[in-house]
Amino acid sequence: MQRPSELIPDKPGSYQFKDAHGRVVYVGKAINLRSRINSYFATPESLHPRTLNMVTTATSVEWIEVRNEIEALILEHSLISRYSPRFNVRLRDDKSYPFLAVTTDEQWPRALVMRGKKRKGTRYFGPYPHPWAIHETLDLLLRTFPVRTCSPATFKQHERLGRPCLLFHIEKCSGPCVGSVSPEQYASHVKDFLDVMDGESDEVCARLETEMVQASKAQEFERAARLRDQLEAIRLALERQQMVGERSEDLDVIGIAEDEFEAAVQVFYVRKGRVVGRKGFVVDKVEDLTSAGLASRVIERLYDESPILGIPKMVIVPIEPEENEILEQWLSQLRTSLVEIRVPQRGDKRELHELVTQNAREELNRHRLRRSSDHTARSRALTELKELLGLPEAPLRIECYDMAHLQGTDYVGSMVVLEDGLPMKREYRRFKVKNVPGNDDYAAMREVLTRRLSAYIAQRDQPINERSPRPGKFSYAPQLLLVDGGKGQLGVAEQVVRELGLEGEIPVASLAKRFEEVFIPGRAIPVAVPRGSDALFMLQVIRDEAHRFANRYHRELRGKRMTSSTLDGITGLGEVRAKKLVKALGSISAVKKATREDLELLTWLPSSIAEAIYQRFHS
Repeated sequence: MQRPSELIPDKPGSYQFKDAHGRVVYVGKAINLRSRINSYFATPESLHPRTLNMVTTATSVEWIEVRNEIEALILEHSLISRYSPRFNVRLRDDKSYPFLAVTTDEQWPRALVMRGKKRKGTRYFGPYPHPWAIHETLDLLLRTFPVRTCSPATFKQHERLGRPCLLFHIEKCSGPCVGSVSPEQYASHVKDFLDVMDGESDEVCARLETEMVQASKAQEFERAARLRDQLEAIRLALERQQMVGERSEDLDVIGIAEDEFEAAVQVFYVRKGRVVGRKGFVVDKVEDLTSAGLASRVIERLYDESPILGIPKMVIVPIEPEENEILEQWLSQLRTSLVEIRVPQRGDKRELHELVTQNAREELNRHRLRRSSDHTARSRALTELKELLGLPEAPLRIECYDMAHLQGTDYVGSMVVLEDGLPMKREYRRFKVKNVPGNDDYAAMREVLTRRLSAYIAQRDQPINERSPRPGKFSYAPQLLLVDGGKGQLGVAEQVVRELGLEGEIPVASLAKRFEEVFIPGRAIPVAVPRGSDALFMLQVIRDEAHRFANRYHRELRGKRMTSSTLDGITGLGEVRAKKLVKALGSISAVKKATREDLELLTWLPSSIAEAIYQRFHS
């Protein structure tokens, strides 16, 4: 695509890249259209691979000028919703979250579970992660506020028959279909039901408690017991809505966990200080985004349609979004009052945000596991790797190696294994690097690979009658040996394989983290593994697992070294007791600061050893 004309206005607006067939492949917004569009026509080497892919796919660019940044944001939303461009970030949410709804526009309002778009004349509460959570809450509240839950057809049928349904007989409906409750009393049930769900339960509970006391004084014990049970039902329903803030607080808390290509988002909806609903979805990062850019996209997509629970006074995010002021102005316009986007630094909101972010991390891990456990996807990934890397056969056994250290100390290596695309944790191995002084990743990688492959050769060449009935730790050769790193690490792996005479038996490759580039021997440029493909996902999974496994072993060694060096030489304090001491007090630093009283509280620690520990650090 040629550089567009200099006639591009330097005004706010939205721009659209189109391919040869006229399809919109990317929609963006800009405060200055000329500057933003021209930035796509820099030298190819300066563009991110995803951006470069989009620009090379596009054959033309068009733009629409607007008056201000808010209109540009709204127009971008409209165009993305209309065209679903392939290079714009996508929010994949295949779940339809259920809501607890009350149809306030009906003569006799009813409570029910609803999904889908918002309807006029209906109050919504939620969304809830599971339908059973709504049914439990509804079941508890119907004991106190017996509003109807039947469909209009069922209501009319019993109205015609003059006979109520079973719910009336078990006191979970007041029977408006047969005139067993006055319109005023029924309206009071509905109002109290809505107040409790809105978090305004104090007045309702106080009234019921007063009525219970009065009934007890009047010796109406059956009525007093019924009111007591109703109060207990309300309290149980409220316990399901976790209290996380002040009673006046309305806010949405957004947690994000991301990797190079995907992100998981969790949203907790807090109204009147209670968590009344939650929602989660996965984002495909098909465009080049920073963490701030991702936060901006999430907020834009989350509120681009009228949210069922409305827009709160405050939105909590993990990082200040790009164009934060514009987003605040846009949300304030939608709410018709001031909205603040805040990154919490301390206190209750910080703790709540960490909880939501942890939920997002767990959802991202579940998403990756679901994808990796899918047999069809695994088979497709192995076939793609065979073709893309030029392997003689599909790599049913893949081994990946990574190194970890801290300024050259506690150098360790990890080996993790995928068999048929699934992690085989019993095959994982870890190595303590012995012969590498200082900080030298290449030498450490050489030592680890040499030890592993030499052990394989020794076990392979051992006579059959002398072999153990069970295969040794390194009896199997990988059908793909993957190292974490770029061309340097690949060169080390290639050299070790060649020196051991395994060049024709074990293929090698490397995966560089910076741009997720895959290198193989004899090729100067990286292999073009498609972004978002099952093959690249499988390589990422094993690379990340190797990194995690190496870091965990490194932390173990470092912890042992620090513990032993600090507590060595204390009479009576052996290795087992030293570990128990550190675990009990929380850290080595806490042991050093412990008073005699702190140590004496540890009933399993003899007083003589406690005194020796105290003297070591306080003499």
